Amino acid sequence: MHVIDSHTVGEPTRVILDGGPDLGDGPLAERARRLQDDHLDFCRSVLREPRGQPAMVGALVVPPTDPDCIAGVIFFEADMLLGMCGHGAMGLGVTLAHLGRISLGNYAIETPAGIIDVTLHDTNTVTVTNVESRRVRKGVSVDVEGLGSVKGDVAYGGNWFFIIEPSPIPLETRNIGWLASAAAAIRASAIAAGIGGEDGQPVDHVIFHDRSDRHNIHSRSFVLCPDDTYDRSPCGTGCSARLACLWADGRIAPDEEITLESIIGSTYRASCRPGPSGGIVPKITGKAWVMAESQLLFHEDDPYRRGISL
Repeated sequence: MHVIDSHTVGEPTRVILDGGPDLGDGPLAERARRLQDDHLDFCRSVLREPRGQPAMVGALVVPPTDPDCIAGVIFFEADMLLGMCGHGAMGLGVTLAHLGRISLGNYAIETPAGIIDVTLHDTNTVTVTNVESRRVRKGVSVDVEGLGSVKGDVAYGGNWFFIIEPSPIPLETRNIGWLASAAAAIRASAIAAGIGGEDGQPVDHVIFHDRSDRHNIHSRSFVLCPDDTYDRSPCGTGCSARLACLWADGRIAPDEEITLESIIGSTYRASCRPGPSGGIVPKITGKAWVMAESQLLFHEDDPYRRGISL
């Protein structure tokens, strides 16, 4: 299996170029469902230890259905698929450039959430123009054991987010374990209470936002991903959902650029403009670096060829 590993301001992506499962033809969303329903062993073997690492996201490159797109991609974690992945799209952009498949410029890429644009500014700097994002619920309360009533916004940025501001816990690296436990409890309570998208889509990410101590940083965040690991980047789809909330509250102007910071101090630049369906079209800019190009081997006698599961 031919893979290229990159990281986007600290968050890793593994792009699978060949050797993945045969998902057949048809719309990308249908092929993604086949991956989810029939090939989770593949996802786990690629991302779990000993081959992978907890924060890694997979990006399976597949043929697009739209002829205007240079590639199709299905993003996934070890146990579930992602509709979109902002850091993964940046990682894919620098990977395709590393392979000589693209040069500087703008390219359309098909994802299960819709078509995105990736602009490669230089070897490492990428802007992702994401799918239209929106806030669907403002100030909804959920009762969480140990935390009491927690109020947040539900928003879509390619994935589904419950966004809390200000954070109930100081956004400091020494609190990462505490933040992760609290965010997981909030997500479980939100799902149990039926809090999510308009059509019943469950919340899969939780974000705590608060002020940053750094100059010219709009806000700092902690993002819990579906696999219960925290995002080392500011989270591209999370930034998109965040922009949708800021827009709905009149706290950001069209094309106004702000800088958003992750729990480890890495940053994205973000802006938005009105979308065609009443939401916003986000633009997220960050940096990614290729780390390795390799062949993954799967031996039949390897007891951990499908990854370590505890």
